[in-house]
Formats: sequence, structure tokens, C-alpha cells
Amino acid sequence: MKAYFLRRLLLVPFTLLGVTIVVFTVSRWVPGGPIETAMQQASQAQEGGGGSGGGKESGGSLDEDKLEAMEEEYGYDKPSFIAYLQWLGAWKKERQIAKGEFKKVTRLREDLVGDPKLETLVTLSGSGRQVLVRRSSPDAVDVESATYLDSGESILNDCWQVRIETPDDRILRFARRYRLGVKEEGERLVVDSDLYSAKEYAYRAVIFKGRFSGLLQGDLGRSSTYNDRVIDMILERIPIALYFGILTAIITYGVCLPLGVVKALKHRTMIDSVTSVLIFVGYSVPGFALGAVLLVHFGARADIFPLAGLVSPEFDTLSPGAKLKDLAMHTALPLLSYVVAGFAVTTMMMKNNLMDNLAADYVRTAVSKGVSFKSAVFKHAFRNSFIPIATGLGNLIALIVGGSMLIEQVFDIPGFGLLQYQAVKDVDINVMMGTLTIAAFLMLVGNILSDFIVSLVDPRIKFQ
Repeated sequence: MKAYFLRRLLLVPFTLLGVTIVVFTVSRWVPGGPIETAMQQASQAQEGGGGSGGGKESGGSLDEDKLEAMEEEYGYDKPSFIAYLQWLGAWKKERQIAKGEFKKVTRLREDLVGDPKLETLVTLSGSGRQVLVRRSSPDAVDVESATYLDSGESILNDCWQVRIETPDDRILRFARRYRLGVKEEGERLVVDSDLYSAKEYAYRAVIFKGRFSGLLQGDLGRSSTYNDRVIDMILERIPIALYFGILTAIITYGVCLPLGVVKALKHRTMIDSVTSVLIFVGYSVPGFALGAVLLVHFGARADIFPLAGLVSPEFDTLSPGAKLKDLAMHTALPLLSYVVAGFAVTTMMMKNNLMDNLAADYVRTAVSKGVSFKSAVFKHAFRNSFIPIATGLGNLIALIVGGSMLIEQVFDIPGFGLLQYQAVKDVDINVMMGTLTIAAFLMLVGNILSDFIVSLVDPRIKFQ
């Protein structure tokens, strides 16, 4: 059995790697990403302000420097494969980026005399120090030297890196931004579109610090909507998801298992018929729809329960007893919406499995040999009836953390599900990728945990 679970655990990283590839690929090509959204908002703001011009070439009122900064933040300045490795944390990201065009050098000292096509001044991000970057020849992409202007020392000793962007590199980046083609004219590339004039780009020095910062390092980037770290946003919502998830699991299994046993023992009686009607009515009503009805009648009209949130605004000022009451009042309606839909499946599965086992030969044999009916039910039939239910217990991890985005939306509960919903609605790529990856990881762990629980419940199973 140890070997079996060891193999399953070793397969998790490879399976998760495949999931990340799919997630990244889908998010990479989804329309309306952060760059397009920012450009659209800038264009609308410019039109609303009575501005003219703009268009795609200027990105509305966003200049090219701002667009490039956003592309570098979200990895759109790199080919898809490199961008994926950077998001994964297997390729260094460029941070604290500073740039300077060689044709725009600013002379600050008389002794700096040379060809402006071969040297430029770059102001470093953060410190504000200026660096003199020199190329060996007008067409060279290698750096001859990069030194601090004030001291003459090389910046390469301070973990900085320098690369040269050619005009063709910048044209390709411009074309990739607007999904345009390029064509050759003589010895240079131009954008293959009548909507945009050819851009006159010069060689440019780019100074940056490279560091690994991605999924493997626990860094999922920043939200394009809130500008917060994605991992912090997720960790803030996990306790809320766990709170509702654990309560839902306890109530569901605490009620459904005994109810299933009672229904099996009282088959075709009044108790069985009434409970069947109730649980199937609950099953037929979606949780979010039930939540909306409860919120309108018991929240807005009857004013018994609060309308939104997990706690009241003055929660921190309340006494411990008042805090517990406030939390319970905010929890009641969402929790009822969570559990009602799961009652039917678990209850009926328990009932049908138990009835099948009570009719089995081994139960009749045990009773004929003097075992009491109660012992035959709970020591033999119940354990075997629980095996099919145990196969899904591991997946409770994903359900507990994932929550329900629709129920959380109805009650305005800041849980993991609502975070996923808002990420999709706002096309927040980093949040979408982070939440999907974590959900996939929890599902993989849940499958392994399900196998382990089944092996504990059913001693006949040997994982060889």
C-alpha cells in the first residue's frame, strides 16, 4: 500500500504541471485581458473628456511606456513559452526595469563626448542613479560597458543586468500587442497594416534585475483589478471558505447518514415518505435561488437576519457573546443554502446501500447465528454501505475550500468562490490562474485522500 500511495504522490507534480499549462494557455488567449481592458478604459475616458486622436496606436490616453510596463508586469512582452516559465517560477523575471534610447542621450558632463548612437544614460529604478551604457558599434547588440555616472564603477557588480533591444525587437513587440503582422522592407521590419504608420524605433538599453518569482516560489503575481498580491487575496479568503465548508460537511454527514439509516430501516413508512419529499424538494431548488428567496423574506421583509456579509461593521466593538450571536445570525441563511442541496444525494445513497447490504446473505447468516439485528446493521451492513460514500470524502477538501461562488455572491460573503467569480467577471488573469491552480491541486490531493479513506473503511482493498 505504501508503494501505491508513493506512486500517486509522485504523479501529483506532473499532473499539476499539465494543469498549469492548460490554465496558462487558456488565460493567455482569453479576450479582454488586463492590457486590453486598460486601453479600453483609457480610450473611453479620453472620449468622455472630449479628447481626440488616440486609437490603437497610442493605446487611447495610455502612452507606450505605460503599456510596456503593464506588458512586463503580466508577461505579455515575452513569447508564450518564456512567459509560462516565468509565471511558473522556472525562468527569471525582469524587475526594476529602466530603459534608455541610444539616440536620446543627455549630456551631463563635458567629458562625455561620443556618438549618441553608441551610448546613453539610463536612470535606475528606485535609487535614481544614472548609468552610462556604451555599445561597441552602431549595429551591435552587445554591451561594451555599463558604469555608474557618479563613480565610474560597473553596475554588473551590483547584480544588475543589461541587454540591448533592437528596432526589430521593438516592432515585433508593438505588432504582438495589437495582434498584427509584420513584413520586411529592405533591411528592416515594419507593421503589416494600413491602420498604423511605421514606427521609428532606435536601439534601446534595458537595465534590470533578474530573479525567480512565480508559482514555485509562492508568488502568483498581482491582481490587475485591486493591485494586491494574489496569494494574499487567496489566503485572506481561505478561513472564510473553511468556516462554511467544515460546517457544511459536519451538518450534511451528521444529518444524512443517520437519516439514511432510519429511512432504510423504516422503508415505505410515513417517515420514509415524508423525508423523501422534503429532501427532494430541497434538492430541486438551487442553493443560490434558495438563498435569494430566504434573503428577501427573512432578511429584507421580516428583518430577522442581516442582508450581507459575514459579520456586522461594529463586530470588533461587541462583547464575546454578542460576537457569537452576530456571527451565527450572518451564518444561518448562507449555511442553509449550502447544505440543503447536498442532503438528497448523501441520504439516498446511504439508504439504498444499506438496504442492499441488509438483503445480502452475510447479514442473514449473521442474524441466523445469533447476532442481534442492531449489531448486524451497525457492525456489518453500515460499514459496507459507507464505502461508496467514503470514495467522495477526499474531494471534500476542494469543496470545503472552493465554496459556492453563486451563494457567496447572493450573500456578499468574501470567500474563495466569490473571488473566482470576480476574477472571471473582471478578466483578472493572475487571480484566475492562481485560483484555478489551487483548486486543481486540492482536487488531486482529495483523490489521493479518498483512496486512503477507502482503504481504511474496506480492509478487503489492497493497493498493490
